[in-house]
Amino acid sequence: MTSEARSNPDHPEWQYLDLMRQIWTHGDQRMDRTGVGTRSIFGAQLRFDLSDDRIPLLTTKRVFWKAAAKEMLWFLTGNTNIRPLLQEKVTIWSDWPLAKYRQETGEDISQEDFEARIVADEAFAEEWGDLGPVYGKQWVNWATYERQADGSYVSGPGINQVAQVVDSLKANPGSRRHIIEGWNVAELDGMALPPCHKTYQFHVAGEGDTARLNCLLYQRSCDVALGLPFNLFGASLLARMMAQQAGYLPGELVWSGGDTHLYLNHEHLVEEQLSRTPEGQARLAITRKPEDIFSYRFEDFEVRDYTPQSVIRAPVAV
Repeated sequence: MTSEARSNPDHPEWQYLDLMRQIWTHGDQRMDRTGVGTRSIFGAQLRFDLSDDRIPLLTTKRVFWKAAAKEMLWFLTGNTNIRPLLQEKVTIWSDWPLAKYRQETGEDISQEDFEARIVADEAFAEEWGDLGPVYGKQWVNWATYERQADGSYVSGPGINQVAQVVDSLKANPGSRRHIIEGWNVAELDGMALPPCHKTYQFHVAGEGDTARLNCLLYQRSCDVALGLPFNLFGASLLARMMAQQAGYLPGELVWSGGDTHLYLNHEHLVEEQLSRTPEGQARLAITRKPEDIFSYRFEDFEVRDYTPQSVIRAPVAV
């Protein structure tokens, strides 16, 4: 479909669909860590206006934004165990600990039974539900080490990057160091999955009551069909919370992808989604301003005017 044939050519979702089409049509076909195979391009960018409560929720398929919001709140707690997510009926992180459990025990347990056991048995969850030092751990408790007189090192106080960035946005809006980083090289081997959406940088534009907070997310690896819709909503939600806490209006979300790919077994999803036309514009209202960035509740978020087309399901590559 050409831009001339589009009934609503200015809809921001065309960026996403055009990226999907570019990857599927022109991407480099290659094998990957999962063994499934992908078509991939390197260095993509999307931009979304977050003013007036706009939120980049795809309309050409349903995105389960409630799960993405609960995941973001889970990141901000610093928790790395899937049990709190499963208690909220969010199953998006189950595949990795389930695969590890099956491999190490030889038990061919179903995902549903594994998740139910994680929820019911705290000791089992502690042993098998932890993902290692993934996103939340790095965001709010980055490990530090202190050198002792004898030359040895002991653990020092953890660094809360999120709190530091909120403070720096308030005190020094012109800084170029408003960054939340997840790529802790020293701890990558202990993570169930190294961070894909790894770096968030914030930028204050303007001054006074009209100052806007922009957010750039750099994603080193991006599953465009399944992951990116979640990532766009999650990053936008984080940007909105940061703006509210720091006292700015929402600005722009800039998304940048490194290895930006589609899995070969997602062909049916790609073809179906590219046949659809985006319609409507969802809005996200944050109905309460809590005392700090870590005190938001799911009930504080209200998505309005979201009328997506039907779900398109596809397998997750683990």
